[in-house]
Amino acid sequence: MQNPNEIKKRIKSVDDIGQMTRAMQLVSASKMRRSRALHDTVYPFFSLCAESMLEILHGDYTIDNPYCNLVQKKEGTWKIAYFVLSGEQGLAGVYNNEVVKSTEDHIRSKILDNTGKGLSTDYTLYVFGNIAREKLKKDGYNVDPEFSYLISEPTFFQASEVSSIIKEKFLINHYDLVYLIYTKMKSAINMKPIIIRLVPINKKSIMAVLPENIGDPGVALEQGSEMEYSPDASTVFNFLIDTYLNAMVYGAMVEAYSSEQTARMTAMDNASKNADEMIKKLELMSNRARQSKITNELTEIINGAEQANNI
Repeated sequence: MQNPNEIKKRIKSVDDIGQMTRAMQLVSASKMRRSRALHDTVYPFFSLCAESMLEILHGDYTIDNPYCNLVQKKEGTWKIAYFVLSGEQGLAGVYNNEVVKSTEDHIRSKILDNTGKGLSTDYTLYVFGNIAREKLKKDGYNVDPEFSYLISEPTFFQASEVSSIIKEKFLINHYDLVYLIYTKMKSAINMKPIIIRLVPINKKSIMAVLPENIGDPGVALEQGSEMEYSPDASTVFNFLIDTYLNAMVYGAMVEAYSSEQTARMTAMDNASKNADEMIKKLELMSNRARQSKITNELTEIINGAEQANNI
């Protein structure tokens, strides 16, 4: 049986940890609500932009835009950029590990696929957040050391800066493909990393960020309505490109940040519940230890009294 004083020290230690986890849970909940409010503010505009682009791509229009041109290679090297969004801190369950795993799996899959086609693969990782950056570097992946953006409290200005980097590198053929990897949250218990081809733009990547109930593209045309673009569809599409890419990056940053806070909130809630359960068990142990001590003392008193009577 453990010493009652030692058990009391353990109870105090667990209680202190429980108070800390409950405080972290409240902080994460506040940050999560704030980030979702930001996302909900910009999403309607972005959604309309994405739907308009999807409508144009679905129609019979000639689109002349470098961000839509996928180079077809039969030899040489595929140059790929990955923009990976992870958390700044730990204590968020498997959130960061899932992002890292998805990134590594996709890279290995691309290398294997290109090798089968007789192509080599050259990739670079641009990582938001310290957790995935350090893990990927430790695992031997090629991480750009100069790219450093915080994922906490994302702003549209930051997203525009990142989007400008992507557009610049793609236009000078520094990369053939650019992927965006982040965690998409459907609910507090349903979060998973998704991989979207940011550029070249295609229908699949646009559909991935729109609500599942949006329906098939080209609805207006299929219903017999005539969509008119001024001066033409290609010009409108080119105008929407910047807004789309900026909003894609910003949406991913907000989703990733919100998912991180939700994952941490859930992890801290579970930790708080575990602390409460442990305290109950320790209190039970403390009561038993105290009862055992009292029983032993009574036994000693009784034995002492019997011995005195026998003298």
